[in-house]
Amino acid sequence: MTTGADGEGKATEIRSLVSDNPLKVQEEAADLAIEPLVSPDEFAGIEGVAHLCTGGEAPWLKRHDAAYAEFVRLKSGGAPGRSRVLEGVERCRGKMGRLWGVPADRIGFMPSASEGLNWLARGIAWRPGDNIVTSDLEFPSVAYAWRGLRDKGVEVRRVAHRNWVVTEEDLLEAVDSRTRVLALSQVSFFTGQCLNVEQLSESVRPLGILMALDATHASGVVEVPAALTDLCVSSSYKWMLATHGLASCYLSERAEAQVEATCFGWHNLATSRDWGTGCPPEVAILPMPDMLEPANTAMLVALFLENSLDLILGIGIGRIQAHARALSERISFDLEQLGHTVITPSEYGSRSGNTSFLATAAGVVQDRLARHRVLVWGESGRVRVSGHLYNGEEDVLRFVEAMKKIG
Repeated sequence: MTTGADGEGKATEIRSLVSDNPLKVQEEAADLAIEPLVSPDEFAGIEGVAHLCTGGEAPWLKRHDAAYAEFVRLKSGGAPGRSRVLEGVERCRGKMGRLWGVPADRIGFMPSASEGLNWLARGIAWRPGDNIVTSDLEFPSVAYAWRGLRDKGVEVRRVAHRNWVVTEEDLLEAVDSRTRVLALSQVSFFTGQCLNVEQLSESVRPLGILMALDATHASGVVEVPAALTDLCVSSSYKWMLATHGLASCYLSERAEAQVEATCFGWHNLATSRDWGTGCPPEVAILPMPDMLEPANTAMLVALFLENSLDLILGIGIGRIQAHARALSERISFDLEQLGHTVITPSEYGSRSGNTSFLATAAGVVQDRLARHRVLVWGESGRVRVSGHLYNGEEDVLRFVEAMKKIG
């Protein structure tokens, strides 16, 4: 049975096997082949490689070469060329809005996801006694964006994980009347856990708490409900298959009204653009999306992102999510059969493209697998295996065989 066109069918069938007769799963699952949603031949440099590390760095889409050539041509075209490039940036903004289910004019482009979270931290009118709620398994960009607030008497509450799982209930339990921001990653960089954004949002946003979401390990592989957040930001070089230097950032209307812009330039101020008249003493800040963009954005990267969004939107994020979760279930099962401790939650809705297992010498495991032409990401006592739209059963089998060889 092949389910490359219907990852949900694959995942449902495996879950049924697990619940009906766990002892027969390995035998039956062998007949449930997971085919890539797009040929790995569309990517450069992964011929003969099981590339299972999109969570660290995505491979290069060959179609980006044509986008780069077009950028080179337009960049040499003076003002008309610049205008054409900017048209591409706006197309990218529109496609990000489609992917996240929000209006295009609520999407701004920033240099990094870290800057999006720091922008929020700088712009809130904090009061002594306020707090931010996050978890103790967060990526540093989320965990430490608030570091400069300690002198203002603001507390950062880091909710402890329970056996590598951060529960929505524990996060909400840490919230009180002085919580200003709930700051989390939708998908954990460390474990691959996918949080229930809907549950968190419907609990905290009615209380006036801003919800800040880093979707870097979610966007492009699982559905991102950006409209349920107040700030949602994602890098482009992982699951969205572009490269470094540009992060998409959704900002809600209520966050725009509450948070002061803290970085200014020619692009986000209502200047006349008549530089010969000098700079007036007072200049209004432009609304979204310009508010988040004080200067030129990374135009070339925006063209790459537009290019990869065509692929992602063409397949459909629902299909990609089901495919990635099916791969995660298969990888988890095989790792457990080999005796490894998987720290990714087993619940289907809590899975993502990342599947992680404990390894004392994680970097050594990463390097040894690489010698067998299997690419994963190993650090900090865990190895992360990432399955995306170009991965399939063959990659998983190659990974498993390599794991057996390296012991």
